[in-house]
Amino acid sequence: MRTLKIATATVIVTAGLVLASCSPAAESPEGGPEELPAGAQVDADATISIGSMYEPQNLDNTSGGGQGVTEALTGNVYEGLFRLADSGDVEPLLAASHEMSEDGLTYTFTLQEGATFASGKALTADDVVYSIEKVTADDSQSARKSQLAVIDQVTAIDDSTVEVTLSERSISFIYNLSYVWIVNSEFDGDRKTEADGTGPYAVGQWTRGSALSLERRDDYWGDPAKNAEVVFQYFSEATALNNALLTGAVDVVTSQQSPDGLAMFESGGDFVINDGESTTKLLLAFNDAAAPFDDVRVRQAVSYAIDDEKLLDSVWGEYGTLIGSMVPPTDPWYEDLTGLDPYDTQKAADLLEEAGYADGFTFTIDTPSYDPHPTAATFIQSQLADIGVTVEINTISADEWYTKVYQNRDFEATMQEHVNDRDLVWYGDPDFYWGYDNAEVQEWVAQSELVASEAEQTELLKLVAEKTAEEAASEWLYLYPQIVVATNAVTGYPLNGLNSQFFAYDIEKSV
Repeated sequence: MRTLKIATATVIVTAGLVLASCSPAAESPEGGPEELPAGAQVDADATISIGSMYEPQNLDNTSGGGQGVTEALTGNVYEGLFRLADSGDVEPLLAASHEMSEDGLTYTFTLQEGATFASGKALTADDVVYSIEKVTADDSQSARKSQLAVIDQVTAIDDSTVEVTLSERSISFIYNLSYVWIVNSEFDGDRKTEADGTGPYAVGQWTRGSALSLERRDDYWGDPAKNAEVVFQYFSEATALNNALLTGAVDVVTSQQSPDGLAMFESGGDFVINDGESTTKLLLAFNDAAAPFDDVRVRQAVSYAIDDEKLLDSVWGEYGTLIGSMVPPTDPWYEDLTGLDPYDTQKAADLLEEAGYADGFTFTIDTPSYDPHPTAATFIQSQLADIGVTVEINTISADEWYTKVYQNRDFEATMQEHVNDRDLVWYGDPDFYWGYDNAEVQEWVAQSELVASEAEQTELLKLVAEKTAEEAASEWLYLYPQIVVATNAVTGYPLNGLNSQFFAYDIEKSV
């Protein structure tokens, strides 16, 4: 769901390139044109209106807040010891410095001096201990809960020093910490509706179904935001979102969901269209633990019977990328595995016969109700009919998807988008919602965290990608494009939307 797009799963990513620009300005490191139009003056007290289709379900990223809460609050309101930059680099943030023991089991972090929460409370080691334990708690719905289970103990040595002991080496530990929001351990409000972070903004007003405002903090410990206020305005469908940008109701759209609507922004010199790097994969996810998809031949047959290229073209036209595994090109262990999943209806029919389904079978796809899921499900329904497989489509809300599919595993197959990078490792967890269970893959994933070098990790995860692709653990339909459209009156917005983050603090607007 654009909720686990699942913001549950996020390194080397290059900055996105300007695909089609209606202004002569070049791209900046963070995004958008390097300069505002000639003669324009920056308004340091501007309000930036950001259009999005991903409203938070709540304001707590350990309680199923979804993609929307990551987009609006990560880096803007809440910060981590480290941040995953839009470039893909992992950079220190609230951690002023850190050391690792020779055996790789003990990490010591020194916190930034002067960092405070929006409430005024000073950041201390106790807050870091609380925040990490909150992510790893039994009731946590954090994206990296399972990866951080390697933590054995978190200790506040003094107010500015935290020591973390691991049960075993974890080469991705620092990377995984970039997912952990540092929250106020003494906060006594409702974290689902209120926020108290160390970031450059404080939450202003949240009008559910409409907008969420963030207000610049004058007491922020780092460089202040380059604008006075950010308002995330939420839309339920792409046409309304495009109209808001066209009429000036919003300044920038975080992710364009209607490629057919791009033409209206391609002339006149008022807008910039940016095509960044995406990590969002659209999946037909099978329940690999239940018949008929517990048979690898059935999964392979269904995958062969779907023309991924035709689907991508029908939804996105010239945008987007075919993908042959869970690994996007921006992950270190990427290989082009699309050749393992060609469109071949005869091979699909042969595999079905071999598996005992010569006359086909019937199954249900549970699909979230928002586009492109129903469209893709209908396309798959038509394609599988050609090999005698009947598809019934059950359209459900994002909340229903989370309960029915993700929590209760009550499904045969489902449409879903997974937004994060480096999320191939979930196939090493047989308890993950799709139930893929391969002992060899589990061993490779486990060993990939214990190695001493990234090169060794990469080789092991290439094996995981190849095996899961060969066994059609899921059907990876395509990689979304990351299209950010903005007026040429703003600059400094992120292009890549890595893991749905949308850092707003560098956005500038002309008077």
